Amino acid sequence: MNFEEAKLKLEKYGQTHVLDYYDELAPEQKEALLTQIDETDLSVIRYAANPHGNQERGKISPLGAMEIPEIEKNRERFEKAGLEALRAGKIGAVLLAGGMGTRLGSDDPKCMYDIGITKPVYIMQRLIENMMDVVKESGRFIPLFIMTSDKNHDKTVRFMEEKNYFGYDKEMVRFFKQDMAPAVDYDSKVYMEARDRIATSPNGNGGWFKSMMSTGTLDRAKELGCEWLEIFAVDNVLQRIADPCFVGATLLSGCATGAKVVKKAAPDEKVGCLCLEDGKPSIVEYYDMTPELMEAKNEKGEPAYNFGVILNYLFREKDLERIVNDELPMHVVEKKIPYMDKDGKDVKPAEPNGYKFETLAVDLVRELETCLPYEVAREREFAPIKNKTGIDSVESARALCKLNGIEL
Repeated sequence: MNFEEAKLKLEKYGQTHVLDYYDELAPEQKEALLTQIDETDLSVIRYAANPHGNQERGKISPLGAMEIPEIEKNRERFEKAGLEALRAGKIGAVLLAGGMGTRLGSDDPKCMYDIGITKPVYIMQRLIENMMDVVKESGRFIPLFIMTSDKNHDKTVRFMEEKNYFGYDKEMVRFFKQDMAPAVDYDSKVYMEARDRIATSPNGNGGWFKSMMSTGTLDRAKELGCEWLEIFAVDNVLQRIADPCFVGATLLSGCATGAKVVKKAAPDEKVGCLCLEDGKPSIVEYYDMTPELMEAKNEKGEPAYNFGVILNYLFREKDLERIVNDELPMHVVEKKIPYMDKDGKDVKPAEPNGYKFETLAVDLVRELETCLPYEVAREREFAPIKNKTGIDSVESARALCKLNGIEL
């Protein structure tokens, strides 16, 4: 994109202030800014005019899960079907690893965080080790697509190369960058991070499939024969990825997607809960759980909304291609956004000062007709690392790793 093209794009969205310092920039800075303007989706700014959007929900009703006793009863059949699909190369894994370790006190990508006690054990290492279990079981490497962000891509790739991919076949790994969205003030004006850089952030975990498409990564997945894509979050160090039993159960169910779930520790636990909304699979977030929903019981007298999602979903690729052009809901999130003020000084606000724009993976589930909620034991497959201490922390993940015989 040249200067005139960039100016026209910015004029279209009322953001010409982005070029205020252009004449002061070095040639390489000018090029970087023009590239960023070209790559940034400014169309999302329109959502800032109505940040709360349409908050009306449809009729919420329970969606029962395939629970552990039923899974164990059918494990042999499920695993056979799953291994057949894995050995045929029909399953790809997509790691959502665009985040930084800021909340853990690290300036590195979150995947690089060391949770070891007596030796280095990195978050990425744990995920690869879990995948290696399936590689040994199936006899082949599963295609692994790692979504990074503009902020952590180079460090993540370099880290994996330095660690020799933790023993994974590097020919079966492909990195791709997540699309970025601008951050704006309350007047819908884009913040500047520096004279040569717009303040941006990853566009949410729901943007992974479009990012695969725009980077050519989806073409690679198709070349490898992937018909299903399992997405998973970087912070859960116990999850099993491309688990043959989960894969087989989803395929044999005939559902369009499978979702790993855990029994909630409490009715108000801060996890999204699988449900039906107007008869279609959906997720009601913890902050939308009314007292009535939390107190509702099923025919067994158990909580009706008892299964929380852990951001591990298996999608049929052709279904995602069908729905990807249908606009997903845009979530406008109020945030504290660091920026450069008009005097060129860096500002780190103490209070929220604007909006970021995100799409969510749960909205992909809502676009499909059917979903299989598949229960896993939380002490075996759910050790998220969101904080340094306390609930869902490095401390709690270490304790769960120890419980599962993992040396740290």
